[in-house]
Amino acid sequence: MLKKLIPRKQVNSIYEIKLDELWEQGYRGIITDLDNTLVGAKAPLATPELIDWLKVVAHVGFQVVVVSNNQRTRVTKFAEPLSLPFIYRAKKPSSASFRKALQMMNLRAEEVVVIGDQMLTDVLGGNRMGLYTILVVPISLGDEGFFTKVNRRIEKAALTIMKR
Repeated sequence: MLKKLIPRKQVNSIYEIKLDELWEQGYRGIITDLDNTLVGAKAPLATPELIDWLKVVAHVGFQVVVVSNNQRTRVTKFAEPLSLPFIYRAKKPSSASFRKALQMMNLRAEEVVVIGDQMLTDVLGGNRMGLYTILVVPISLGDEGFFTKVNRRIEKAALTIMKR
């Protein structure tokens, strides 16, 4: 079980991800979390830096689907102005939302990368599906909800156990 919590790659932010390398390795799609991955948990809209990054992602040729455990209004308000397809109330790490995102992109698991800030939702869910998982450092820890704070404590304990 603990192995499923280990991402294939860790970076400080999405901006450190080498998109050209992923493309050369055969990846064609990105499933990305929203809160504390793309923007802070309370940031309603994309930053100019994120908009530029998404343009590069599209230019390289990637398809993107935002998969978030957050509510419809939050995810819609963020994703629609960017014309990004999305899944809200995803119930990650459940496989259903990841399967739906693969269908939306018409891609196979081995062609898709998952980017997220939580081991217990994004990484676990992606690894269970055989997706390439990238863990980013959360943008803002102070804005997180109750369940995310609980997850962070569990992640910390799991990391301690894995280091032994």
